[in-house]
Amino acid sequence: MIRAVFPGTFDPIHYGHIDIAHRAARLFDEVIVAVYDRPLKTLLFSPDERIAFAEEVFRKNEKIKVTGYSGLTVEFCKKIGAQVIVRGLRVFSDFEYEFRMALANHRIDPDIEVVALITHEKHTFLSGATVREIASLSGDVSSLVPPHVEAALKKRFGELGEWQDIVPTSSLRD
Repeated sequence: MIRAVFPGTFDPIHYGHIDIAHRAARLFDEVIVAVYDRPLKTLLFSPDERIAFAEEVFRKNEKIKVTGYSGLTVEFCKKIGAQVIVRGLRVFSDFEYEFRMALANHRIDPDIEVVALITHEKHTFLSGATVREIASLSGDVSSLVPPHVEAALKKRFGELGEWQDIVPTSSLRD
């Protein structure tokens, strides 16, 4: 059995993530969507919330499981007996970052392979940061995230108010 780990913050999970996980499930016996608990960035949702969002998305796919984790991804892979790390690539800058991370992970554990899946063209612009920014400006994210995530985004930004400082804006406000 080949077990793959698809790690990320998933803050929030969006259709690009979902597409990569489903495609990985066609390639591997089991895919673990691994929600990282403490990245070096400010998060909008807690680890438990992000895990719950992902569990709801994948509840009907028996090949995809969701769990939280902390620490090094390759150490998590060893702990659960995963042989592969799955990553998604959207644009050229993703390749450079993922290439460096794959080399570092391979240095730590050469037995863990990294497989990068090219995103579907309709998701090339999509990132958690983009979703958060659009939602923070009361924009329509219904084509970017599942309905339960859209509702959670509206609720969270309603609680935070218009002048929240969790989500930095880029040019979408201009």
